[in-house]
Amino acid sequence: MTTNIPYNRTLLVGAFWPEKKESKWQRLLILVVGGSLLLALSAKIQVPFWPVPMTMQTMVVLILGLGLGWRLGCATYALYLLEGAIGLPVFAKGAGITYMLGPTGGYLLGMFFACFIVGKFAERGWDKTFFTTATAMFIGNLTIYIPGLLWLGVAVGWSKPILEMGLYPFLYGDVLKLFLAAVLVPASWKILDWAKK
Repeated sequence: MTTNIPYNRTLLVGAFWPEKKESKWQRLLILVVGGSLLLALSAKIQVPFWPVPMTMQTMVVLILGLGLGWRLGCATYALYLLEGAIGLPVFAKGAGITYMLGPTGGYLLGMFFACFIVGKFAERGWDKTFFTTATAMFIGNLTIYIPGLLWLGVAVGWSKPILEMGLYPFLYGDVLKLFLAAVLVPASWKILDWAKK
């Protein structure tokens, strides 16, 4: 994002679209608003999967963190949450504060923290190889599930099968998304390296 970061330590967004002083705010606006729209679209895309349909939202959240870094990634996700809070139909189902405080509220909060964490990893170069990207994605997924499951237990009651409701059905899809991101993000760096030669 800034010109004083060496090329091998820069973020994908800075490598593909370098920041220029004269268009800094326009660039930030396009990235943040565009990213929030991408998040809304990813929440609506449902891929038939067993035992429950899979959305692409968690993958997009984590890729935004990896590609934009923690500051811009968190700003993008915060705008997305604001859009949902004021009633725009950006979530998979429902909208508004009441929906956000419902059973899925912990996952929404977890995605913010996950975006922060994977963004920090990206700023340390963890988005350059399959293994480090997969590790960042795995930690990001854990960061989503911990508050998600805790809040789900509070919302529906701990007597319910919380793991069966909020974890197990999504594991296969998350493994697939983790693998895809761990291939796509480092491949983007390789394409960039090739283009610069």
